[in-house]
Amino acid sequence: MPDVLQDRAGVRVLVCDPAGPPVATEQDALDLIGAAFLGAHVVAVPTARLDESFFTLGTGFAGEVMQKFVNYRLRLAVVGDISRHLATSAALRALVHESNRAEHIWFVPDLDALDARLTAIAS
Repeated sequence: MPDVLQDRAGVRVLVCDPAGPPVATEQDALDLIGAAFLGAHVVAVPTARLDESFFTLGTGFAGEVMQKFVNYRLRLAVVGDISRHLATSAALRALVHESNRAEHIWFVPDLDALDARLTAIAS
């Protein structure tokens, strides 16, 4: 399945294919942002698409990607199980906790959880 625009909980979401090209560079993130300009307000990126360096905060890659989305006023949803990364990094646990309390970057286990977040902010 290619990356597709979907209406989810009344919001246009670019749902990225888990088998699509990896997000391993800042340019890869910008490519997703460019694709979202077709009408999406949220980009849902499966964890399988994210390079391992995204989850190692010392690399700075997660910060670069997240900042790009904020700068372009798009929400980023990281979709999937990141428990193995959380188990080894207190800093990542803190980042996920704080991100999920805010409006722009979310870490969710699946698309149903994303739908619930989108429904909650629409109310």
